Amino acid sequence: MALRDTHVTMAHGGGGRAMRDLIDEVFTSVFQPPGSEDQARLTGTALQEPGARLAFTTDSFVVTPLEFPGGDIGKLAVCGTVNDLAVGGARPLWLSAAFIIEEGCEIALLRRIVATMAAEADKAGVRIVTGDTKVVERGKADGLFITTAGVGVIPPGRDIGAARIRPGDVVIVNGVLGDHGAAILAARGDLALSTDLASDCAGLGHLMQAALAAAPGISAARDCTRGGLASALNEMAAEAGLAVEIQETALPLRPEVVGVCEILGLDPLYLANEGRLVLFCPEAEATAALAALRSLPEGRDSTVIGRASQGQAGRVTLRTAFGGARIVDMLVGEQLPRIC
Repeated sequence: MALRDTHVTMAHGGGGRAMRDLIDEVFTSVFQPPGSEDQARLTGTALQEPGARLAFTTDSFVVTPLEFPGGDIGKLAVCGTVNDLAVGGARPLWLSAAFIIEEGCEIALLRRIVATMAAEADKAGVRIVTGDTKVVERGKADGLFITTAGVGVIPPGRDIGAARIRPGDVVIVNGVLGDHGAAILAARGDLALSTDLASDCAGLGHLMQAALAAAPGISAARDCTRGGLASALNEMAAEAGLAVEIQETALPLRPEVVGVCEILGLDPLYLANEGRLVLFCPEAEATAALAALRSLPEGRDSTVIGRASQGQAGRVTLRTAFGGARIVDMLVGEQLPRIC
């Protein structure tokens, strides 16, 4: 092994031998991209299928701490990008990964994060095929930032999106809400909270493909990341020009998450998630969709929480356990900083 340093130095970003050693031993030895050029050349039968379309997404990931119960920033980056493709109906295939590393970052930490990324990519059935590495001075970044881009293929005839939601479509989530946001908040140690909560971070590509196979009438889906379920539903209701009502008694929430929110004055509907999606499908296909979702670990707690209807366009309401209703608006400001 040529790399003998224990921490990243500015030399590792200088374009010379130190940088090459870092890239070769920490990144390319694990990701094994198909070539050494500055671009990946993508081929496959999926690209040649008549009527197939490419889906492309990009995202940046920052989180404190870099490692947390249930994952780390690397797992977050892979799962987040895979999920952005999956909820649009695409089969994720390829990722790029760019790293901005702060001087002084432990190389052992980098190795753990890269190993996590490789494992998650393999689990999701995608390849990390290209990337970039930059090193910035100490204090100019927060340890490590990762930017990923993803490419997937949408099969012929598949067209899902919020504009396709129809009155009567049921709203389904694939599991308990708010675990990621609550786990990150507790992991920071700022508030002396003690909890066994772990992030829900997970890739949802296989889950979404199973749901679409069982319920091809699914009209739209979105992953509930920053802004949580509430923001996702507001965005989708506005794009559909419909109203959405959800039932408080149907919301899957852990008592620990509810407790953290009560202590801090937060609303769990706005907590970030990294392994949760919300989808709309015709009521006639809801049973099939639920069965498909529950057949996989990432969807075993899937449940119907509401439905779309004619009404004030873009309005989301929560029917409370006492029979009243309250408006669930878009998140205003920042409830929890630097979650994803």
